[in-house]
Order: sequence, then structure tokens, then C-alpha cells
Amino acid sequence: MNILIWHVHGSWTTAFVQGHHRYLLPTLPERGPWGGGRPAAWDWPASAVEVAPAELADTDVDVVVVQRPEEIELAARWLGRVPGRDVPAVYLEHNAPRGAAATTRHPVADRDDLLLVHVTPFNELMWDNGSAPTTVVEHGVVDPGHRYTGELPTAATCINEPIRRDRVTGTDLLGRFAAAAPLDVFGIGTGGIGAASGAAGRVRACGDLPQPVLHAELARRRVYLHTARWTSLGLSLIEAMTLGMPVVVLGTTAAPDAVPAAAGVCSTDVTVLSEGLRRFVSDPAAARAAGAAARAGALSRFGLDRFLHDWDDVLDRATARRSRSRAVAATAGGPTHEPRR
Repeated sequence: MNILIWHVHGSWTTAFVQGHHRYLLPTLPERGPWGGGRPAAWDWPASAVEVAPAELADTDVDVVVVQRPEEIELAARWLGRVPGRDVPAVYLEHNAPRGAAATTRHPVADRDDLLLVHVTPFNELMWDNGSAPTTVVEHGVVDPGHRYTGELPTAATCINEPIRRDRVTGTDLLGRFAAAAPLDVFGIGTGGIGAASGAAGRVRACGDLPQPVLHAELARRRVYLHTARWTSLGLSLIEAMTLGMPVVVLGTTAAPDAVPAAAGVCSTDVTVLSEGLRRFVSDPAAARAAGAAARAGALSRFGLDRFLHDWDDVLDRATARRSRSRAVAATAGGPTHEPRR
């Protein structure tokens, strides 16, 4: 298939473009959020190709994967075809609801022309999807290999924009956790995190690193700490597990279901979590054993083959739904909305 998709989430898209399709990435001269194309620092296959918006009207597109509400109108304008009506479309929701947890309506709730895909069962449960058809495809990751050494007696965590996002990402907890173990914080916008946490010298900013470098640096730390209170299941957590790192995880959203008991500590009690950090930092053997269990669990549940197989099923469903709707329209004498070529 030819799949139109924007580069929105780097780690997720890195897994998605490993499939047996052609991935069309809108690319604008200034790049930016609506035309980022291929990321320079990521090793993507040649089947992920950049395409200028002006070329899309004459490009054969089998399905559109939408990840933000604005992309529906943007795709219609660039393609000259309406997603869900003239070309099969899937709406991929990466996030948990940002508003009231149980009552927030999804932007495509009640729409029957799009297949709504959530990345965790928790997200599918919490969003008000209305009557929109939904399914769940859990994350998949490209296996970085067992790279854990744990040579540094510190904890690592990955948080993008930790100061701005604060309680959502559990940034306010870093100072408390730092009493149990020094913390190295990786991600976008981590500058000043030591002072902001109130634990300068124990909480250190490590910046935004290219993925291969990030994996190598994470694997040198003794334990991975996941502090998010209310986000979707973080791919950084899954990647840390595949590296062979033991994990200490806030037991919120989808995390309790995703982290095997032998992989580390998952709890909503900061005291229990801090004790887990302290134990792994002081006991390398226990850390290695938990890390091995974490890697086995992550590969079993979040392996790339399962992920790509599930997505092939979703794409087949989306195109089959479109074929059925065209057949019904043709039988009723209605418009079939032939795509422009």
C-alpha cells in the first residue's frame, strides 16, 4: 500500500515504517509540524519517502493515517480527496484524554467514516469514542538489543519538556526520588531541571540525544525510572525494558498492565518506588535479573512483528470498509467519489 502519514512521534513512526508498504511523508521546505518529512537523525528504510504537498493530488494513496484533527482538512486540501470518504482513513490516537478522564469526547467520536485506533486498551476505555468504530494496536519497538551494563549507580528517566509539563509527567516528584538515587534526565527541554526539582547536583539534565546515543547512555545507568502520572504508555519505558534495564514505574494509566512483576517495581506509592530505586542502585545482581525479565516481557508483548501484523490487519480493514461503502453507494445510485489522479 501507499500510506500517507505525517511524522509526529519519532519512536512510534520508526516502528511503523518498518513494514512492507510505501510510506509517504509530507515535506515542506521549512519542515515544521505539518511537513517534517524524514528525520535526519533516525535510520529509516528507503520505503519511507518524502513527498511535497503539491505532488499529492496526483499521487496514488491507498490509505491515510491521521494523528491530529487538523490533518483531516489538510489531507483533503492536498490530496483533493476527503479522508474517510474518497480515500480510506484511519485516525491514530496516541494520547490519553487531556480533559476530564472519563468524559472527554474524542475529536472523531461518532464518525463512521474513520477507523479509530488507540495505542493502549486503557486509552480506548477512557476516551468517549461515541459510536465511532475503534480498535487497539499496542506499541511495537525496533529491538535495540540487550545493551544493559548498569555500570553507573544512577537512575535514568526520559521526559520531554519536564518543566513545562510538570505534574503530568511527574516532574514534581524528581526531587523526592533523587533522595534515593541520583537521576539523569534525558529529553527535550531538560535544561535547568536540577534547580527546578530542588535537588541540583542529584538531578542532572542530559539533553535530547539521537536515539542510538540515547540507548547507549540509558543502558549505562543502573535503573530506569518512569514518572508519568497521566500520559499514554511511554515508548521510552518500553525501549528501556528492551535494553535490559530494570524499571521503577508509577502505576498509572496503562503501566501496571504493561510491566511484568519481575521487571522491577510498579506502584503509586512514592515510598515503595523510592525503595525500589535504592535497592536496584545498591544491588547490581538484582538489577540485572529484573532487567532480563523486563527485556523478555517487552519483546514478548511489544515485538515489532506483532505490531506490524496488527497494523496490516487494521489497514486491510480500513480499505475493506471503503470498498463496502463504495459498493453500497453504487447499488443505491449514489456518488462513489472517484479519486483525482
